[in-house]
Amino acid sequence: MCIDGEGERLRGENAELRQALAVAQEQLAVALVRIAELEAQLSEGGGSPAPVKPPRQKAASGGRRQKRAAVHNKARRRMAATRLERHVLERCPDCAYRLAGESLDYSRQVIELPAPQPVEVIEHQVVKRWCPSCARWRSPQLDLRGQVLGHGRLGVRVAALVAYLRTTLGVPVAKVQAYLLTLHNLPLSQGAIVELTHAVRRQLQGAADQLLVQVRQQPVVHQDETGWRQDGQNGYVWLTASDGLAAVRYYAYSPSRSHHVAQRLLGERFRGVLVSDFYAAYNLIPGRHQRCWVHLLRDLHKLKEAPAAPAEVLTWAQAVRQVFDEAQLWSAANPTPTPAQRQACYQQCQQRICLLGQQYAFRAQHPCQALAKRLLRHQDELFQFVLTPGVPADNNLAERSLRPLVVLRKISGGTRSDAGTRTRLTLASLLATWQARQLNPFLECLAALQQPAPAAQAASP
Repeated sequence: MCIDGEGERLRGENAELRQALAVAQEQLAVALVRIAELEAQLSEGGGSPAPVKPPRQKAASGGRRQKRAAVHNKARRRMAATRLERHVLERCPDCAYRLAGESLDYSRQVIELPAPQPVEVIEHQVVKRWCPSCARWRSPQLDLRGQVLGHGRLGVRVAALVAYLRTTLGVPVAKVQAYLLTLHNLPLSQGAIVELTHAVRRQLQGAADQLLVQVRQQPVVHQDETGWRQDGQNGYVWLTASDGLAAVRYYAYSPSRSHHVAQRLLGERFRGVLVSDFYAAYNLIPGRHQRCWVHLLRDLHKLKEAPAAPAEVLTWAQAVRQVFDEAQLWSAANPTPTPAQRQACYQQCQQRICLLGQQYAFRAQHPCQALAKRLLRHQDELFQFVLTPGVPADNNLAERSLRPLVVLRKISGGTRSDAGTRTRLTLASLLATWQARQLNPFLECLAALQQPAPAAQAASP
C-alpha cells in the first residue's frame, strides 16, 4: 500500500516537471527568435537595438506596508490653547431635525498673532492737598523706579524691546524706529532710540560687571579677539566666555591687542584652563592652556594643499592629524576614565607629538619647519582635553560668540564714540549670556529693568 502511494507521488512530480519543461522550451524559442531579429538589425546597420527592460514584478497582494522608524512617527507638537471656539450644528443639514448628544469629532489648531497694540500712555497726576494743622500743602513722593528709566518718559517694556531688537536681532536704528511707529503707533526720533539704549546700559551696568566676576570663577574659559573700529580708529573687542549652566559671554573693548588685556580680563586669581588659538599674546598668561586644534588642522590642510607639496609633507601632516584623531577616539570611548588613565593617554600623545615636531623643527627652509616648531613650543597645551575633564579641543565657542559682532562691524563699520562702544558691548554681554543659558533674552532684560535701582545709580550718567 505504501509502495503504491509513493509511485503515485512520483508520477505526479514527473508530470509537473514535464509541464515546466514545456513552458521553458516555449520561452527559449521566443528568445531565440528575438535574438535572431536583433542580430539581423545589427547586420543591416540599423543601429543599436532598443534595450529590453525586464518585466516588472508585481508586489504580493495583501502584504503589509513597512512601518516607518519610530523617530519619524512623531506628530507635530500641539501647543496649549489660549482660546477655545466650538463649532456645533443645532439641526441636521439634510432633514433639519434637532440634533441631540455630542462627541468631539476632531480639533484643529490655528496659531495667530493678536492685533498689534498701540502703546499705553499713562499719565501720573500727583495731587497736593492742604493740611490745616501744619498750614502746608502735602503731596505724595512719586517713585517710578522699576517702571521707567531715570526721569525719562519711556517705560521699561519699550526699553527692553529696543535693547532686544538692537542687540540680539541686530536691527538698525532706522528700522527700529519704523517698527515702533508701524506696529505700536509710537513716534520716536533716532536720537531718542539711541539714548534709550544708553539708559538701559547704565541701568544694567552692575549686572554686566558681575558677569566678569562669574567667568573668572569657571574651570574652563575661552578667549578670543577681533577687530573693531571706534570713531574711525582701529581697536579690538576681547571675548571671555564659558559654557555650561553658568555660561557667560563677556565682551570688552581695548585699543590694544597686548596680553595685558587678556590678563586683566582673567584676573590674577584665575586657576582654570584657558582655551585659545595660537596668538602669541596668550603665551605670556600663566597657567594651563588648551590650544585650538581647529586652527592647527587648518594650517596643516594649507600645508598639504600647497603647490608641489612633497610626499613627506603629506605623510607628516597625516601623522599629526592621526595623533589628534586617536586622542579624540580615546576620549569618546572612555567617557569616565580614571586620572591615571588620563595621564597615561596624555603622556603618550605628547611623546608622539614631540617626535613629530623634532622631525622637522631644526631643518631650515623645510615646509614643515614652522608647524613643527609650533608642536614643540605648545606640546604641553595640545592635549589638555585628554587630561582635564570638560576641556574641549577647540575654541569654537569663542569663534561663534564673536560672529554676531563681526557681522555688525561689517554692516555698520563699528561705533562712533566710547559711550556707543560701551553700550553695544555691555548689552551684548548680558543678552548673549541669557541666550547661552537657554533663557529668553527679552524677558530677562525686562525683569532686570523692573528691579528698582538705587536712586544714586539711577541718576548717574
